[in-house]
Amino acid sequence: MASRQAIERRLESVADFADPSIELEQYLTPPELAANLLQVAALRGDLTGETVVDLGTGTGTLAVGAALFSPERVVGIDVDPGALALARENERRVAGEPVEGGREPTPIDWLRGDVRRHPLRAPRRTTVLANPPFGAQRGARHADRPFLEAASELAAVSLSIHNEGSREFVERLAGERGGTVTEAFRAAFPVDNRFPFHDEERRELAVEVFRIEW
Repeated sequence: MASRQAIERRLESVADFADPSIELEQYLTPPELAANLLQVAALRGDLTGETVVDLGTGTGTLAVGAALFSPERVVGIDVDPGALALARENERRVAGEPVEGGREPTPIDWLRGDVRRHPLRAPRRTTVLANPPFGAQRGARHADRPFLEAASELAAVSLSIHNEGSREFVERLAGERGGTVTEAFRAAFPVDNRFPFHDEERRELAVEVFRIEW
């Protein structure tokens, strides 16, 4: 299995959005955080030989990283066609060759779709990965809810990134849908100045990652 450091180094080549959408809260998933999430998933047997779906794939970071762990299939889904074009380019750039200790990357299927009306019929052993919007915009609180709801419909297991302080919300929603949070860890999410409401050159957000068995 590829090491976390090797995955992180590979993901450092993922290109960011040139013109990110405020409404979609388009941020590049930090390579270190993505590699940590993927390593947790790999150690729990959630990637190799499984179907992996990256909901709201954006730049494709999680899908591209997952492809390096030899899953049966990888699907990246996003509502924004521009994001999907960027994700395809990142796949060509980043996942072209195996990383040290890994096998040939799995080709990725890129689909346009809204998580609220996703076009997928996934097999029972599916792992969902997601870095959903944090709901930073006014009126967008719990913008991550549709991603968890879709995960509950699609996945046997999901791993997703949320604002710090989301544990009660995530555990309650998971419980209502028959899921259980099995792992949670805190992480840093560095964000560069990219939107008008950002008043710092660079800010480090505190986030939490949750693994849920559905």
